[in-house]
Amino acid sequence: MDDAFERALRALRSTDLADDDLSRPFVSVLPIGGVSVSTFGPLGASETVSASDDVAFRIDEIQFDLTEGPCWAALASEAPVLEPDVVAQPNSEWPAFNDAVRDEPVGAVFAFPIVFGPFPLGAVDVYAPRPTTLHDDGVRQAMALASAASRRVLRRSLRAIADDDALANRSPYSRRIVHQATGVVLAQLDVSPDDAYLLIQGHAFARRSSMRQVAEEILAGTVRFEQHGDLIEEVQ
Repeated sequence: MDDAFERALRALRSTDLADDDLSRPFVSVLPIGGVSVSTFGPLGASETVSASDDVAFRIDEIQFDLTEGPCWAALASEAPVLEPDVVAQPNSEWPAFNDAVRDEPVGAVFAFPIVFGPFPLGAVDVYAPRPTTLHDDGVRQAMALASAASRRVLRRSLRAIADDDALANRSPYSRRIVHQATGVVLAQLDVSPDDAYLLIQGHAFARRSSMRQVAEEILAGTVRFEQHGDLIEEVQ
């Protein structure tokens, strides 16, 4: 076992490592680009816990906004998802993700599930700026690191359930603003919560922006919706 991998395992198992630094041990072992650690699924809200850089965070944001992409596939299959060339050889199962990621400086994405016992918790995304292949040792090490991080992620998800407001306010990547904007849309329109969320999602996709950006504009009042019969219109 090499020294960098051993140090990364110790860091992820340590209580001294802050939540927003959870991506750092992965970067030290897999120095091919950037890394994000995210939570989503039945136990908690979709949220980036830690991102090594802005591009890593953006890859998470795209997948959360579209509810498709390698991180979702990795958690569903509880197995690594390896996409060595997302531009020339895109995965046909994620057309919206493929379209959105073309605007980002990303050539490859590798996703690893975060699972603790029977609990699916989230995923680790590793991106490379150019097409590349992750060797078998790298895949095994990434899976081992994701397993080591699973206890931290589960504890964080349980704290979030008990102390939702405080945890969301501490995280720079919290998507709580999207949920707040969904509540505003619900107050404006006679629709279900799922349809209010879908309206924000569709608005962001049509504008090629993020749901967080649209949510900020909804909360600021610069984007507002009105319902006229079955027709929903944006009011400037």
